[in-house]
Amino acid sequence: MSVQFLFPTPLLQKKLENHNTINAELVNLFYEHRKGDGDDEGNIYSSDDDLLIRYKDVQALKDLFNFISQGVFEVASSVNQPIWQQLGSQRLNMNVVGAWFQIQNNYGFHDIHNHGNCSWSGVYYLQIDDVAKREAHPVLGKQNGITRFYSHQLNLLGGAHMDLGNAYLQRSNFDVTPEEGGLIVFPSWLNHKALPYDGEKDRVIISFNMQISGEKGNKAFGHGF
Repeated sequence: MSVQFLFPTPLLQKKLENHNTINAELVNLFYEHRKGDGDDEGNIYSSDDDLLIRYKDVQALKDLFNFISQGVFEVASSVNQPIWQQLGSQRLNMNVVGAWFQIQNNYGFHDIHNHGNCSWSGVYYLQIDDVAKREAHPVLGKQNGITRFYSHQLNLLGGAHMDLGNAYLQRSNFDVTPEEGGLIVFPSWLNHKALPYDGEKDRVIISFNMQISGEKGNKAFGHGF
């Protein structure tokens, strides 16, 4: 090919089948957690990132992270496969280095940010109003409670000369429609935010950070110059 599209940004979206039982159990658990923390009011609540340690014996959480791990491996292998193949039979280890939940309503939001100390991050939607009800909000409309991702080219738009030759840069964000049972996995450096949400149900999500390493840690190849 004479034209190459350099530096793409991979993002995985998939849905957990038969998610209702797992979601309901975890939502109840997280409401009890929030109540026990003495913070059951307000428009947004975030737990500490130790869910997999604190609730290590909860089967619903194990089952959910089995699904999440498969999703992370799917997207990570799709972009790393040529490099991983050069490692031969080396075993890859996937580690969750943080997992937490967030409850949001009454116009609560999470401003633009990214995640550190990991290669992949993600969001799983446990509870939210269905699409039709959420988008019918008289003020927020279709943007009610969405997750928005920002292009890494966003900083070019402020001072760049724009014409039809680089009109593709104008698409500076990507909006994900949140649905119960939906999973998004994305590179940890990708800027994103949770827009304000107001609904009959609380918007309840799990977020996570993951690392992938080999048998010898992150050392894969020798250095040569």
